[in-house]
Amino acid sequence: MSYSQTFITIAPDCPVDKAEVPIPKKDSAPAHLIQYRLLTEKPYQFSHEDLIFEVFVRQKGIPQYVPDTEGQKIREELFSKGHPCLRASALTKRYGFGAHYNGEGKIALYPVESEEYKAFLQNERIKKIPAMRTKR
Repeated sequence: MSYSQTFITIAPDCPVDKAEVPIPKKDSAPAHLIQYRLLTEKPYQFSHEDLIFEVFVRQKGIPQYVPDTEGQKIREELFSKGHPCLRASALTKRYGFGAHYNGEGKIALYPVESEEYKAFLQNERIKKIPAMRTKR
């Protein structure tokens, strides 16, 4: 699933009113922490598919510079199944970050308390979708 000119707002039941940087509880970094690092270090550089792939290879410890054919094979196998969008990410559900998909479908994160977040909410040309609730 890929969005364009869309803003994923924090979940209605998000427990924070100010964004929190995720902290790992174990030695290995969970997906939402890798997503946070990638999207804050390189805003608007990753599409949804690129983000999913990058998180996958980092979690599995796959070298970043695998031959194109091997990388394509890994990518095809990975995307033979569906993957949730950032509406289901802990970043938008628990940690207080909104996710903006620009016109090219590239993603950046914005803390709920930021002026940018508020501007996205006011922008009528951008579609707004809330993150999924944690509880029903």
